[in-house]
Parts: sequence; structure tokens; C-alpha cells
Amino acid sequence: MSALAYASSRNGAPAVSLSEAIEQGLAPDGGLYMPTTLPTVDVAAFAGLSSLPEIARGALRGFFEGDRLLPFLGDILEAAFNFEAPTTPVLGTPDRLFALELYHGPTAAFKDFGARFLAESLQRLEAGTARPLTILVATSGDTGGAVAAAFHLRRWVRVVVLYPKGLVSPRQEQQLTCWGDNVISLRIDGSFDDCQRLVKEAFVDVKLALKHRFSSANSINIGRLLPQMAYYVASSLEVERRTGAKASYIIPAGNLGNAFAAVWARTLGFPVGRIVLAHNINRTVPDYLQSGDWQPRASIPTLASAMDVGNPSNMERLRTLYPTIALMREQLSAVSVDDATIRARIGEDFMHYGREWCPHTATAAEVYSRLSPEERRAHPWVLVATAHPAKFNEIVEPIIGKPVDVPASLARLLRLPRHFMDLPPTLQAVAAALE
Repeated sequence: MSALAYASSRNGAPAVSLSEAIEQGLAPDGGLYMPTTLPTVDVAAFAGLSSLPEIARGALRGFFEGDRLLPFLGDILEAAFNFEAPTTPVLGTPDRLFALELYHGPTAAFKDFGARFLAESLQRLEAGTARPLTILVATSGDTGGAVAAAFHLRRWVRVVVLYPKGLVSPRQEQQLTCWGDNVISLRIDGSFDDCQRLVKEAFVDVKLALKHRFSSANSINIGRLLPQMAYYVASSLEVERRTGAKASYIIPAGNLGNAFAAVWARTLGFPVGRIVLAHNINRTVPDYLQSGDWQPRASIPTLASAMDVGNPSNMERLRTLYPTIALMREQLSAVSVDDATIRARIGEDFMHYGREWCPHTATAAEVYSRLSPEERRAHPWVLVATAHPAKFNEIVEPIIGKPVDVPASLARLLRLPRHFMDLPPTLQAVAAALE
């Protein structure tokens, strides 16, 4: 079978192999890489598979067909996915409600899956390369910590994390700045959108990009996005086995990479039903689905800081897959939730179900609570739990009235010293920091 080709969402750059797309991160024309055709998958062949690496290998193999990474795919997945992503029932509800727990990795957030997969992939691609790679990553909270953890002490790479000053939780900031060595943490005096803009500006600055060999570890990089599909595949198969029905997902949404991974899993034929995007008061996507007018805007700080995105990059991929607003409305819906309601939902669900939600997961739980009784009974529903509540202890603990247990991996990071630089939101300042 011939190798699958990957083209820019803007159609202004030559198609490349998957390995090239992963190494480049962003296409030269500023677009995001997409496969020119989607591979076919035999869903029936997944019967009897149980481990996440096994399921992921079956789901991802077609995307790697003909690529030089294909022989390493099994080893990459075994190394990257060495923790669980369980789909657990939310006890005490009268309906079939589950939580997909994506916070059992080393930095207690779903970004660990994609970051570790990308690191293991690039480890194979960069073997023997003389010039180190420089990975630029903009983060609204969780991405930077996961990427730093995944690439820390790998000699062939330098990681540069850009995060917005004062707009991440204290424990998130600790995870962004506790590394040193080959990780440079830049605290930008601006918003996440400023950080994301600076990364994109650096990529399209030809002189700077050539000098530093840039790549990306945000979900603009298809190597971060593809592996996230695996836990939706595993979860949907598990729910179907348990209930005999397709699972519908409510996904906390920011830059839309996690949502797009679920969309891809459904497009390939896995038993995924409805996909509902749960946004905080950054309403760019809900407003677009309502009005049909795409109007990116400045992000607004909220309790669910990792979702504070006013111009989500992966909307470009969604619009490539669903080229009309009518088609997108058929496939997705989106709801906005304010901070006061997020706080209330954290308290109510702890009281009723004994579940401790981070603010992002609570946003999804609130969207579930707004479904009609008929909608809740029509499908099994899965809340995507994207981060451990211990990362947001200063928000969660006063609401539930008790300390949140800190996972051992997170506790270790909280004891390390910080290393960071304060910068204005200009490319010139970032370029100087790279020197």
C-alpha cells in the first residue's frame, strides 16, 4: 500500500509524509496538516483487545501506512501509554453516565497522552541528527507541563514553553517552570492567544525557523493529535460492550484538539454518538455554531484556564472536515458555561455523586445536567475528565470542604525549584530569549 500523504489545511504547501508533518509541526503556509484521505479501519477486529497500546496500534496503523515510523509504532505506544485511561461509571445517577479519566499520567492531565507519543516519535526520527530540534509550545495551562515532562533531558531537543503571566493556576505554573536543563519557560505578559500568536509568528519567520529548527508540540502538530484518538476508541468500545449502545461525549473544549480527536474516531467508524463541546465563557465556537460567522476574539480569563482560547487553532481542521456550517451543526454542538455555574457544579456533583471535578470537567458535567431527561436516557453519556482536581486545589478545595489528594507524580513536581523568564508579548523578545 502506498504511503498516506499529509497536506496543509490551506492548500498552499506540498504534501508531505507523516514523519515530515510531525517534524515540521506547522505547514510552511501556516496551515495544519491533515491526511489527504482517511484510512479505513475494521472495527470488528478490535473485539478482544483490552490494553490501550493494543487498541491504539490498531486505530493508528492506517495513518502510519508507508511511513518510516510504522515499524516503531508498537514500541512508541508501549513507551508512551504506560498509564491508564479508565472509563468509570458515575455512581448515583439514574442514567448511564460515565467519566473518561484522562488524568492518570505524569502531569495529571490529558495532554500527557499526546506529548509522550510525540516525544517517542521524534526520538526515533531525530536519532543521529547533529543539530538539536527546538520545540515551541504555547500553553493555557496543561500542555506546557506535559510537553516539558515528556521531553525533559532528551539531548536532541530543546523545549521552549510560552505561558500567560497570571492566567494559569499556581500548580499549573509550577509544572511549567520546574524543569530547567533543556526546558526554557517563558512567562509572557499577555494572554494565551498572544503566546499562540508568537509561536505561529516564529514558525513563519524563515530566518528564525531555519536557525533553530522549529517544531511544535501543540495540537497544531498532528503527532500530538493522532494519539488522542486512541482513548476515544478504547472508551467507546468499552461503553458499547457494557451498554450495547454508542457512547456520546461531552468534551471540555479550548483549542479543539481533544474534540477533533473524538471527531476522527467517530469518522473512522468507532461507536461514538453525539459530540458536545463544553466551553467556558470564551464563546467563539458556540457563537459560530449559532450564527455561522467565524469571529475569533481575545480570550477571557476563567476558572477553567486551560480552555481560555479565543481563536482555537483546530477549528481550521474542523472546517476542512466539515466545509459548511450546516454540516458542522449536524456533527457538533457547543454550550458555554460561566464561572459561577462551574463552581456550583463542582459542589453539587461532589455532594450528590462523591466525584471531585476540576473546573474543566465540571464544565462538561454542567452541560450534561442541562440535557433533557429524554436526552440523558437516549444514550450512554461520557464526561471527559481532562485534569486532576489537585491541579486546581485553590478552586476545588474551598467548594468541597476537604483537601484533594495529590497524585504522587504531581507531588514530586511541586517540590522542585522554578526556572522562568518574564517577557513582553513580542517576537523580538522571544527571539532574544532563544539565544
